[in-house]
Amino acid sequence: MTDAPDAIVVGAGPNGLVAANILADAGLRVVVLEAQPEPGGAVRSDRDVHPDYVSDLFSSFYPLAAASPTIGALELERWGLEWSHAPSVLAHPLPDGRCAVLHRDREDTARVLDSFSPGDGEAYLRLAGLWDRLGPDLIGAALTPFPPVRPALSLAARLRAAGGLRLLRTLLLPVRRLGEEEFGGQGGPLLLAGCALHTDLFPESTASAVYGWLLAMLGQEVGWPVPTGGAGSLTAALVRRLESLGGTVRCGARVTEVVVRGGRALGVVTEGGDAVRARRAVLADVPAPVLYGGLVGWEHLPARLRDDIRRFQWDTSTVKVDWALSGPIPWSAPEAAGAGTVHLADDMDHLTRHSAQLASGLVPDRPFCLLGQMTTADPSRSPAGTESAWAYTHVPQRVRGDAGDGSVTGGWGPGEREAMADRVEEEVERRAPGFRALIRKRRVLAPVDLQARDENLVGGAINGGTAAVHQQLFFRPVPGTGRAATPVRGLYLASSSAHPGGGVHGACGANAARAALAADRPVARYLLGPAQSALQRAAMRTGGRPR
Repeated sequence: MTDAPDAIVVGAGPNGLVAANILADAGLRVVVLEAQPEPGGAVRSDRDVHPDYVSDLFSSFYPLAAASPTIGALELERWGLEWSHAPSVLAHPLPDGRCAVLHRDREDTARVLDSFSPGDGEAYLRLAGLWDRLGPDLIGAALTPFPPVRPALSLAARLRAAGGLRLLRTLLLPVRRLGEEEFGGQGGPLLLAGCALHTDLFPESTASAVYGWLLAMLGQEVGWPVPTGGAGSLTAALVRRLESLGGTVRCGARVTEVVVRGGRALGVVTEGGDAVRARRAVLADVPAPVLYGGLVGWEHLPARLRDDIRRFQWDTSTVKVDWALSGPIPWSAPEAAGAGTVHLADDMDHLTRHSAQLASGLVPDRPFCLLGQMTTADPSRSPAGTESAWAYTHVPQRVRGDAGDGSVTGGWGPGEREAMADRVEEEVERRAPGFRALIRKRRVLAPVDLQARDENLVGGAINGGTAAVHQQLFFRPVPGTGRAATPVRGLYLASSSAHPGGGVHGACGANAARAALAADRPVARYLLGPAQSALQRAAMRTGGRPR
């Protein structure tokens, strides 16, 4: 092997780039190998829809990045990152013309919700007050390696002071039930449920309430900001910072193998046949099923892990439509015009129906859609008086049928792409008559297109695996420790398949980088590291199914 850096990071998505920056901060020589022709993973932008419009290829709004202690510590503003905000965070227009709006000012949000039902504003302020007491420790517990001892102890103390088991019950509720218990009108429940469905959860899923509450409260605290100039600006800042520390990003360098000898990762081999040795660590920003049994052969892994990976559950697939619009979207509810993100569903039952169709393997006939008004959030995205916009919706990983007119089978040829885009546009048109007349150009990205542009989005899954409780914490990606270390010494899982999961927060990469640095200390390297790998292998050694 030639050109031996201290560490190799496989994948230049946000987690890989965060990991590389942390390693470089510690003085390591780092090389990042990326299969695509440009870095960024699911944090990229282009002008392919229309040359005058900036479109984000995948993700757009970054509340988790704004709240993340890891990304904050990188001080990316010094490398050119600027954040921009829409006038309001989130809107959910209803068929009768009313509109629930999440504002940065909680009192403004409360006034909106009171218009749905007197007292709902006060109920919302109670939830916001709960965030004031628990939020910092909850973020700390969620975005640190598992088990998060210090933040967990602090969170437990605060939970006890705030109501103990009753409060814990509230956080574990399905978001539908939370809405029923706390609010009298539709506005508050729909804001929370729409936020929860940014994951692959149902309104009736256990703990969907905490997801919805967390995203809404982050919107209240830090907003849902966008990088000025496009999502790629966040990636560019990460790359510039890394390069300033001597790190290197090599694009068009697809890794096909992690080389393992004697139970230790020694380096990687690329598709072009280039062998690169890693003196100290290999960090893989790739999905767990791609790493285990893919880049690392099963002969190097515990027998039980094969069965665990077979049981790994992806989140649902995604179809995304990008538009170059000649003017702002003509919402029937004018309050939606100022929101960066707009949720499109008639009511809670619409959300449940959509989720049930997905669970049944059916392409929804009336999909729940998340829509981004990017020029509203960042005026640099398109010419004055126009709008760069997108919407996405979820479809099954394995399509068994079509709940609509039968035109979508899951083959995702050109006709099916257009048919699905038409369904999305129909949902917008219902709430904004005249929308379609504004479309200059559109681009449709089916699940296969998303995966082709970022191989971590397997089947169009955008969260690296389901967010359901059976695949979180010490169950992520498989039952074990919930930590970045793998059964192979010197190899670390740094993708969203690892704890804490999906979202642009950098924690998965940071956890892997810190584990690699800790393992290189003499005591860890020669005693604790091998012992930990041996324990993991022993835990997974038994083959077959659980009894």
